[in-house]
Amino acid sequence: MKNILKLEELSMFAFSIFLFSTLQIAWWWYPVLLFVPDLSMVGYLVNPKVGAWTYNSVHHKAVGISLYVLGIALANTPLQLTGIMLFGHSSMDRILGYGLKYPDAFQHTHLGVIGK
Repeated sequence: MKNILKLEELSMFAFSIFLFSTLQIAWWWYPVLLFVPDLSMVGYLVNPKVGAWTYNSVHHKAVGISLYVLGIALANTPLQLTGIMLFGHSSMDRILGYGLKYPDAFQHTHLGVIGK
């Protein structure tokens, strides 16, 4: 089952690259912006509960999809780009086994414990 889920996430990651290609933005911006959502881990400097909240807020795919759709509705390319990058980054994280976080520890995710 894990391989099927990883394949699904890989498909979503590829879809984010396709969506990015529809924007009139230089291709090199995709890899440059791909890891920006990880700045949300700064919440862990406060405590695991705040860290999980900030991380999950940025890594929830519905947030990325919503921003992308809002960007289309408003004809706002930066909003579309933000949505695509959040969605793509979240898919990439899930391929690597990094899921949404529980408030007790960074390693405790909805996909299991990181490192096991």
